[in-house]
Amino acid sequence: MSDLSAIVKAYDVRGTVPGQWDEAAAEALGAAFAQLLRTSGEHRDTVVIAHDMRESSPGLAAAFADGVRAEGLGVLDVGLGSTDLLYYASGSLDLPGAMFTASHNPAAYNGIKMCRAGARPIGQDTGLTELRDRAQALLDKAEPRPVEEPRPPLRRRDLLAEYAAHLRTLVDLSGIRPLKVVIDAGNGMGGHTVPAVLGATVLPALPLDIVPLYFELDGSFPNHEANPLDPANLVDLQAAVTRHGADLGLAFDGDADRCFVIDERGAPVSPSAITALVAVRELAKHPGATIIHNLITSSAVPEIVREHGGQPVRSRVGHSFIKADMARTNAAFGGEHSAHYYFRDFWFADTGMLAAMHLLAALGEQEAPLSDLARAYQRYAASGEINSTVPDQQVKLADVRRAYPDAETDELDGLTMRFPDGAWINLRPSNTEPLLRLNVEAPTPERMAALRDDVLGLVRR
Repeated sequence: MSDLSAIVKAYDVRGTVPGQWDEAAAEALGAAFAQLLRTSGEHRDTVVIAHDMRESSPGLAAAFADGVRAEGLGVLDVGLGSTDLLYYASGSLDLPGAMFTASHNPAAYNGIKMCRAGARPIGQDTGLTELRDRAQALLDKAEPRPVEEPRPPLRRRDLLAEYAAHLRTLVDLSGIRPLKVVIDAGNGMGGHTVPAVLGATVLPALPLDIVPLYFELDGSFPNHEANPLDPANLVDLQAAVTRHGADLGLAFDGDADRCFVIDERGAPVSPSAITALVAVRELAKHPGATIIHNLITSSAVPEIVREHGGQPVRSRVGHSFIKADMARTNAAFGGEHSAHYYFRDFWFADTGMLAAMHLLAALGEQEAPLSDLARAYQRYAASGEINSTVPDQQVKLADVRRAYPDAETDELDGLTMRFPDGAWINLRPSNTEPLLRLNVEAPTPERMAALRDDVLGLVRR
């Protein structure tokens, strides 16, 4: 029997199949989701469901649907989709939703991302803990549960063309200069959505010459893991960009809700730079708007937002926090270091595809190469996130705090320390593992490296 406390995380469900969960657990989670919706006043009679290309996804989604229907709610199954396609379905149809995916995790994993109607997130503090407890109670019962008969309907609908058409209304790419783009889908859902949105399979052609890498849907990930955050998984894309003389490269993760960018030289473009670039474009549409950035994006992001008349707001790391801050402030846009990008025009949800379209528009509306365009948004040297395994996280945080008594300190998320020269560190404990996550930024690479090594010395000694 599944122990749901091991797989229900801060923002979603995630674990190995069948090792940590299976279709019985999925059915219990579906029933608990329906119960949660009913008791929390979500007056909808249908739940929309989508799934990715993993071998276990169709079975888990079907079992979840059985649980939902057993509790008296109908199901709209939109089939194969990216996570942002599920958010489109939830937002445009005003229905609660569930996406079956383990995102960038290896093939043995699967998971569920759930939302209320209008793509509003469900996290640990907004119902996921209650849902876990309800589902565990259902699993622990030995006797069969009463089932409402006749069951509400299970309907099917393909939303891919509607999703693609909606994104095309948000960013017009028809007038840009021709661009050659290498796109690495990593055998994930980008291979399903990219041809619809950026290609000509369902909509008129755009001035894009797309060179596809690994567009075949394959949940065993035969070429590399669909996790572009790991530099090793970008190597093929970087080589293809330079080999084809492309203008840029795009890499999507397994569920295609994140997008990473490679310039024409084969060099990665920081997600912070993409956040700043898209923020400037959104501020042109929504002057004076609020822009959310999490606290480990570059200092360049709030600086550039202010320079363009916007109001930057700093958020904790994690999509449930940034989405809540976006809804609270009615922000036009939000970005994270992990290449999640959130849009008010997309129900405050994250969509890597829309961020990619903004980048293509910005590049295609001028003649400079991407490396020149991105340089204006990259002002500082950053370490990237560095993990250290430490059993005594709080002791190490205290050691680091004592080491820099003159730094400006806050605890919005872990420990952030700012120095007079503009350098900063953030040291955050993991929610699920004995890890401390370090991010460092400074005005020069030398200062960044020295500060990084100093802090790591304190953490790891």
